[in-house]
Amino acid sequence: MKASELAKALGGTLEGKDVDIVACAGLEEARSGDLSFCKDPKHVKLVQETKASAVLLPKDWDHGAPCSIIRLKDPNDACMKAAEIFAPPAPKRAPGVHPTAIVDPTAKLGKRVYVGPYTVIEANTVIGDDCVIEAQVFIGENCRLGDDCHIYPQVTLREGSALGKKVILHCGVRIGGDGYGYTTSIGLTGIKIEKIPQLGIVELGDGVEIGSNTTIDRARIGRTYIGPMTKIDNLVQIGHNVKVAGYSGIIAQAGVAGSTQIGKGCLIWAQAGISGHIKIADGVQVGPQAGVPQTLDGSVKYVIGAPAESMKDFGARVLLPKQMAKVRQEIKDIKARLDAK
Repeated sequence: MKASELAKALGGTLEGKDVDIVACAGLEEARSGDLSFCKDPKHVKLVQETKASAVLLPKDWDHGAPCSIIRLKDPNDACMKAAEIFAPPAPKRAPGVHPTAIVDPTAKLGKRVYVGPYTVIEANTVIGDDCVIEAQVFIGENCRLGDDCHIYPQVTLREGSALGKKVILHCGVRIGGDGYGYTTSIGLTGIKIEKIPQLGIVELGDGVEIGSNTTIDRARIGRTYIGPMTKIDNLVQIGHNVKVAGYSGIIAQAGVAGSTQIGKGCLIWAQAGISGHIKIADGVQVGPQAGVPQTLDGSVKYVIGAPAESMKDFGARVLLPKQMAKVRQEIKDIKARLDAK
């Protein structure tokens, strides 16, 4: 594809040679024939050293480039659109049930459903129209899937799980396993540990997307609920009876303990840990590796650290040792000057 054609498709302006573009790549790994992008002037050096044939740059970029330039309003957005142009088409699944799949006679499949090899769909489950169920998926009894869901290989949906429309579950997601619930007592025969039955379900709202190897536990009673358009990354743990109101994001290796409620528009960053039976108000962000032991009422919109606190308090605490060292050095210098007199 010519750079001039690409510039026109992206709504940009070409400067330089009308080179051939065959793929997209980052500035550092780009080679001849590649398109790259940059939106931040702090990466000027990377742009100047790139081997790309063309670079998407902001309209006000004044640092030049060693290749052709396509100027436009948002290089990041334009690069994503360009990637869609050059990416190979996604596999298309023709409707039908693979002969190795096991589908219970009482299960109901909607129109244009695809069921892949070695998938198991158990009794009384209902699959909506246009769903794609890839290979080696297990869907337990009495599950409900809305229209246009895409379930990737080796996903497990335990009995009673309910999915809305356009839900995407990536490889290895586990929905509806038992939550961590035990009672401990000490009797004449020693310590006794008994499992608390986990009798509820998991419900996912419309447009939820869940990354690979994330687990969401079924409720002890009632439901664990992930609200509409929530996006959950890989390797996240959601405990039993957690409620996420919707339109939120939970990033890799974060953990949310049982019965916690997370409001709308929240963002839980990587490796954050949230205690059970607390509330996170709408719009709050929990920073990377933060530990949240108590309710966040929204008076502070971003917390970090363990225990979590505002960025202002966190910064003051972290900088205090350096400030004290500086004060001690100043006192030492003053004392030395006084002794010298």
